[in-house]
Amino acid sequence: MAETRQELFNLHFQTATGVLENSARLRHAKREIARILTVQNERERQIR
Repeated sequence: MAETRQELFNLHFQTATGVLENSARLRHAKREIARILTVQNERERQIR
């Protein structure tokens, strides 16, 4: 999770400076974070 958030931060920084070549990576990182959060929430619900 921390690695993906760091990647997303770096991609946002690259976008702001105009050096981001592959904008699809930004969307992929956001989706990956959403997947991780979904799995975490599902596991918490199963524990309860």
